[in-house]
Amino acid sequence: MNYTELEIFKGIDLTDSFVLYWELKNNCLSFDLEASVWPESRYYSKPKKGEFTCYKKVRLDFLNLESIHGLKEMEQVKPSTDASGETDYGNIDALTIEDDDYFLEGDFGEVTIKGGEIRFEFYRS
Repeated sequence: MNYTELEIFKGIDLTDSFVLYWELKNNCLSFDLEASVWPESRYYSKPKKGEFTCYKKVRLDFLNLESIHGLKEMEQVKPSTDASGETDYGNIDALTIEDDDYFLEGDFGEVTIKGGEIRFEFYRS
């Protein structure tokens, strides 16, 4: 199943969201993202001037993992810098779920996660 079928991602476009940071610690993989938020999401607000859509800071966690393969260290990935000087590590090009497994693709690697649960939270602004 594609991530867009999960209620927690209603109105979220991960392929247009920017990866700001990731960390694997204590059987938990966490991503900080600048998420692309669309009107279907209850977190949507009018885009800032010059923005294509609404972007908000979020945290994507994969908790209580049994195993993980294919994740690159941040130091192995060259960040991009936009016109305003902000850096990011690309997008989440794909996130699919099959039974209790997750498959992610992006500049951070082609990642397979066995077991665990997913959490998606907006930072307070």
